[in-house]
Amino acid sequence: MLALLGIGLPTLMILIVMSGTLGRVSPQSGFPFFSLDVNWPALFTANTPTGGDMGAHVLLPQHLRDNLLPGGRILGWSNDWYAGYPALFFYFPLPALVTVLLDVALPYGVAFKLVAVAGLLALPAAVYFFVRKMGFGRPVSAVATVTGSMYVFMESFSIFGGNIKSTLAGEFSFGWSFALSLVYLGLVIRDTREGRRISVAAGVVLALTALSHVVTTIVVVLASLPLLLRRDGPRTLLTSWGLGFALAAFWALPFAVAFLQGLATDMGWFPVSGLVGEGIAPGTVATPLPNEFIPVFALGVVGFAWTAMRRYDTAVLATMTVLPFLGYWLLQLPDVELTVVYNARLLPYWYLGGFIFAGLALGMAVTAAARWLPLRRQNLAVGVALLALVLVNVTVAGIHDVPGWVRWNFTGYEGKEGHGEYAALMAEVDELAPGRIMWEANGDMNRYGTPMALMLFPYWSDDHPSMEGLYFESSITTPFHFINASEVSLRPSNPVRGLNYRRLDLERAVRHLQLYNVGYYVTFTEEATEAARTARLDQLGTAEPWTVFAVPESSLVDVATTIPTVYDGEGGFVDAALEWYGDVDNLDRWMVADGPARWPRIGAVADRLDLARPTGARGGTVSDIVLEDHRISFRTTAVGVPHLVKVSYFPNWKARGADGPYRAAPSLMVVVPTEEEVVLEFTRSPAEASGMLLTVIGLAAVVGISWSRRSPRRRAEAS
Repeated sequence: MLALLGIGLPTLMILIVMSGTLGRVSPQSGFPFFSLDVNWPALFTANTPTGGDMGAHVLLPQHLRDNLLPGGRILGWSNDWYAGYPALFFYFPLPALVTVLLDVALPYGVAFKLVAVAGLLALPAAVYFFVRKMGFGRPVSAVATVTGSMYVFMESFSIFGGNIKSTLAGEFSFGWSFALSLVYLGLVIRDTREGRRISVAAGVVLALTALSHVVTTIVVVLASLPLLLRRDGPRTLLTSWGLGFALAAFWALPFAVAFLQGLATDMGWFPVSGLVGEGIAPGTVATPLPNEFIPVFALGVVGFAWTAMRRYDTAVLATMTVLPFLGYWLLQLPDVELTVVYNARLLPYWYLGGFIFAGLALGMAVTAAARWLPLRRQNLAVGVALLALVLVNVTVAGIHDVPGWVRWNFTGYEGKEGHGEYAALMAEVDELAPGRIMWEANGDMNRYGTPMALMLFPYWSDDHPSMEGLYFESSITTPFHFINASEVSLRPSNPVRGLNYRRLDLERAVRHLQLYNVGYYVTFTEEATEAARTARLDQLGTAEPWTVFAVPESSLVDVATTIPTVYDGEGGFVDAALEWYGDVDNLDRWMVADGPARWPRIGAVADRLDLARPTGARGGTVSDIVLEDHRISFRTTAVGVPHLVKVSYFPNWKARGADGPYRAAPSLMVVVPTEEEVVLEFTRSPAEASGMLLTVIGLAAVVGISWSRRSPRRRAEAS
């Protein structure tokens, strides 16, 4: 009964909040000290969810369902964003796969929303399992579960992960992995205590954790290290790690190889710093001790000290809590240049650990008090129930923003006042010939659901990819795109640090957009619209407040006029490509990261102008260009002359009828045709093949071990 109370009460509370039935939460005098407005449950309304990154996340499961899975792929290519990017190589496949599975029986929008809230709903059960496996009794575990689950209602931050606000901002994959990681820790604690040398269940759960988020996986692997000190700990942990990696290897191995090859964009995340009191005022970012967490932290210190004195098995919980706090500080030090990791991503474990330790203190206090009263068991149950209700009431009284956020996201694009304008633009674009679209970034577009609303051009209209997309780290085109975005926008976001941004410079922008074969430019502000007219772009249509212009014609494949130069200097190719990209007058002097021995080598970007030699070809015609999901084909009369293919480079692209492809500045591909017909195909890499083989071996190991454990039991039953 206590387990049902500990898990069921917070789960029901989370479900009610995430269903979108709650409106405004208003304080009032007297119990229960608040009043609620009730609405229709938007969670179950068939629409297109929006809000922050979530409003763009809806595209990925659709692409998985319609393009990747029918071709027998989970990892593959998408032309929807960034002039093409590797889909699901650098993002997490498990939630998207479950969305596609649920979409078989449910409307797509409902399936997506259920997946988005699943991690939050699973957290109470995961916390209870974790606490119980540490050896605490049901009463203490029930209180710790209620308290730990209240973490999701923290409102100090909206992007770190694990709480409701972060989930609504798009971090629902983190929520999945967050809950699964606690189950993994509970399993390895149990298995090492019981001397189970092979932890099959832990390996399976660790794989699911990794397939949902990589940061959480790293944290829990490190948090489990104290278990190595147990008698059978090394063998149990190593087998769970090995089995977990093998089961997830179809994704994890290609991810690791591509990351080590430098094929993910470093966004240069600016680390969060500070300690106390931030995160409550609008516009601030929570630090390890935001105001709403300070009382929990104080009680958590009591719980930590109390469990240590009583010698409870909380070493893993303590490591899970303290280690991320230390990592948060280390990643903000000036000498640490690991900007690819956002240090605030570690704080959810610090917060959750504090909530759980606080719950342990309360649970142990109720248990101790019950010992001094008659009818101990009955009073203990009553005390736990009353404490749980008090915790829920205190939490609900502190809720301010969350119900509004839920309603905003789950009423969808279709529920916004500006949906008519948004739908009109999509209809206007759908009538245009196929082509990539560059659009003016502007935070005011949040009234359509999210400032990222136009990322969904390919969601609503086939053959109209958006140059801007989500999953910034997934494409090497990302920094160059945001340079372009600054050049076409009055108020650009400029999210990549350290780039040479130029606000609303259409003269430069047009040259850059032609290099990426962009067909259309959509303006939002009057200033950008006037700048486009001044630049003499052809106006194709209007859907207030947007105006659609044609970018001067370009081709997906260009023939070289000079021999490309191979950059062989110091530093990375990306920095060299950024310098090359800034010289808009010489974008026809191509620079590549590799190429045939006959191509000139340069040690500095400026040297390409002195060493460039004409190709010697007398023109050339490219025709029959076809761009498909995993295939590019064209015919050319300029055999033997380098051709620039304006699709983002990735090493999985392989050419037939041509040498290459070679990575070219800024982020594209160069091939040298050996035949008139050239075909580039996005193939499976050796890392993918090896990863799939490891996954098959891992699945076979799970089946074999499970069968061998059941066989003696079956023989005993038969005899």
